[in-house]
Amino acid sequence: MKIIVLAKIAIKNLHSNKGRTTLSLLGIVIGITAVIMILSMGEGLRNFVSSQVESFGTDIIEVETKVPKTSQMSAQNVGGMAGGVQVTTLKLADIEAVAKNPNISGWYAGILSQQIVSYKTKTSQSFILGATSDMISVDKGSEIAAGRMFSQQEDNNLKQVVVLGSKIKKDFFHDENAVGKRIKIKGQTYKVLGVMKERGATGAFDFDKIVFMPIQTLQKKMMGVSHIQFAIFKLKNMALEDQTTQETINILRRRHDIKYEKKANADAGLDDDFAVTSIAEAKDMLNKVFIIIDALLLGLVSISLVVGGVGIMNVMYVAVVERTKEIGLRKSVGAKKFDILFQFIFEAILLTLLGGLVGITIGFLLTQLLTYFISKAGFVVQLGVSLKAIFIGIGFSGVTGLIFGFYPARNASRLNPAEALRKE
Repeated sequence: MKIIVLAKIAIKNLHSNKGRTTLSLLGIVIGITAVIMILSMGEGLRNFVSSQVESFGTDIIEVETKVPKTSQMSAQNVGGMAGGVQVTTLKLADIEAVAKNPNISGWYAGILSQQIVSYKTKTSQSFILGATSDMISVDKGSEIAAGRMFSQQEDNNLKQVVVLGSKIKKDFFHDENAVGKRIKIKGQTYKVLGVMKERGATGAFDFDKIVFMPIQTLQKKMMGVSHIQFAIFKLKNMALEDQTTQETINILRRRHDIKYEKKANADAGLDDDFAVTSIAEAKDMLNKVFIIIDALLLGLVSISLVVGGVGIMNVMYVAVVERTKEIGLRKSVGAKKFDILFQFIFEAILLTLLGGLVGITIGFLLTQLLTYFISKAGFVVQLGVSLKAIFIGIGFSGVTGLIFGFYPARNASRLNPAEALRKE
């Protein structure tokens, strides 16, 4: 019953000063809108990236080359690989040795190049992915839309055959059937065996703009190399994932003559010229990165909440001054310090919760608008406002009201009734 009375008093007081109430709400509304937007974008991007990672399959582990003396995710390794550092120690024979593990049901290896591709008068600089023939059966995102994939025999015989990504096919052949046609890559003629089903991009890497080629053909006839860049292994039993991963590491260390000593976790694997990652590990790594990013961004937008809270505090101080006589009257008829304290804290919390609800509504509308524009740009990212975001938004606004409303409320509760009644 007391809560209802306090609510009525609070609403009456806020309504009597509409302009001041609106201005004091502005900082809270902006802060909560920012919180909702950031949490929604973080959740949407996390789901998008996770779905992209899972598009390769959830039961796989990957081996890729790495710059020795660096960790896989370090700036030195990423910068080195992007800058053209060649790690040539990973071979097909290494992958074949790993594939003998009884928990591995299938695998494929790959190496990437970039070459000039042409058909009649049309020319394009495209990525060429040299892969082994089992790519279709291991990578669940790879499907043939027309024709067929090249065979292991064609790979072993260095046949000049290719399979086109859907966008490459459309650019070169439009609605014409591409299977059986011949294109030129680096001046050499290659027969088109098939066309891949549309898949889309993973990050900045668009699978639909790739030309797929037998890996040994790319290695020996075009690049003049014997190494590979990565391999994907499909596991039979995910319960044995950690064991399979460790056995893969041990095999590659033996074959690459890497002397390994037990080190702290931060230094583990630094001497390796390869990295082994599972999809589960990659997702866990991404989640940790997103948690850190969310925390940093929330810390930044909380500045606007502090500004809004200072505005609320100023409004409550003014309210205490304006209602000094009312406070004295209430105390003279029996109101206790706690009653006055609770009344002003209640008003501050009510004010910030109102701002929080407005901020949540605006944040929801803006995320829907942003989702629409992102979809128009060709990305499938759903930025929905989750219950977690709503609870955090309400919690942030309530805590802001409690913290910044406490000191004005305490001052009001400490007023002397006789002096308060003499105030005009």
